Amino acid sequence: MPTLFLTPRQTEDTHALWKAAADLGWSIERLGSWRIPGHLKSVNNPVLYAEALFGPELATQLNLELVSPPDSWLVDLPAKYKSRHVSLTTLGLARKLDVPMFVKPPNDKSFPARVYLGADLPTDYDDDMPVLVSDVVEWDVEFRCFIMDRMLKTFSVYSRRGELQRENGFESSAVEQEQLRSFVAELLADPQVQLPHATVIDVGTFTDGTSACVELNAAWGAGIYGCDPKLALEVIQAASRRVRV
Repeated sequence: MPTLFLTPRQTEDTHALWKAAADLGWSIERLGSWRIPGHLKSVNNPVLYAEALFGPELATQLNLELVSPPDSWLVDLPAKYKSRHVSLTTLGLARKLDVPMFVKPPNDKSFPARVYLGADLPTDYDDDMPVLVSDVVEWDVEFRCFIMDRMLKTFSVYSRRGELQRENGFESSAVEQEQLRSFVAELLADPQVQLPHATVIDVGTFTDGTSACVELNAAWGAGIYGCDPKLALEVIQAASRRVRV
C-alpha cells in the first residue's frame, strides 16, 4: 500500500489529500521537519507531495525520481495553444528588458511570477538563472487540470480576473467547463504536444474568449484547488517513482 509523505506546511490542499489517502487505505506521514527520518526512507511505494523548493531534496532522501516539466515546454508548444509569444532566457538578459513583460521561473516559485520591467527584477539571483518571458496578457478565467497518460483526470477553476476563487467554492459554469474540456481534448490528442506522463496543465481564457495554456506544472507540488483529491492523488502518485539501484 502506498505511503503519502506530506511536508510540515499545513494547507487546505494537504488536508484534502490526507483525507483522500486515508479513504483509500494509504499510510500517511506528515513530516515534522525537512528531513526524512531514517526508519521511513525504505518504506514501500512512497508518494511525495511537497513544495517545489523542497521536493527535490526530499525525493533524494526517499530515492525517488520526480516527474517535472521541461523548462522549455511552453516555448516549444505550438502557437495555437498559447496564443502569445513566450521565450526562455536568462535572468541576466531579462534584466535588460525596457518594456513590461511577464517573467517567471519555469518550474518553481523562487521569485513571484508577474509583470516586470527589467530593472525591477529581483537582484538576489544569479544572472544565468533560467526564466520564461512572455507578452503581457489579461486572463479572464483560469483552470487547473491534472493529466495522466494524456487523459484529463480532474480539473477546477482557480482564478477569475486574477482573484483566487476559494471563497466562491471554485465554482464554474457548464459553458466554461465545456470550453475547457474541448480545448484540453484537442491539446492532448495533438502528437506535436509533448507531455510528461503525469503532470498539471493550467488553461486560461483571455477576455476575448480565446483559450490558451497558461503553464505546465509538476503534479507532485501543484495545488489542487477544487479538483477531486482522490483523482489528483492518482496523478501525484504517478509523478514520483522509485529510482532503481
